[in-house]
Amino acid sequence: MKPTAFLLNTSRGPLVDEPALADALNSSLLAGAALDVLSTEPPRADNPLLTARNCLITPHLAWATRAARSRLLKIASIMSLLPARQAQNVVN
Repeated sequence: MKPTAFLLNTSRGPLVDEPALADALNSSLLAGAALDVLSTEPPRADNPLLTARNCLITPHLAWATRAARSRLLKIASIMSLLPARQAQNVVN
């Protein structure tokens, strides 16, 4: 990645090599990182990202925007009216 790039991870923590990311941030090889999840939740006190430069870590709540909660409630309301055998948002 370019030194001006920002890494965003709202997916799964183990996708990121945390020590390597911390080294890249602290060496200015990467401009910054924003993470909504870490490899271990809650993070261990010695996680290098906790003290890395330009690293923002949120408590795994990126899904909790007002819009996302509204969609979730709408889907849940609709689901309660459907027969149990009808699946929604299925990924095979």
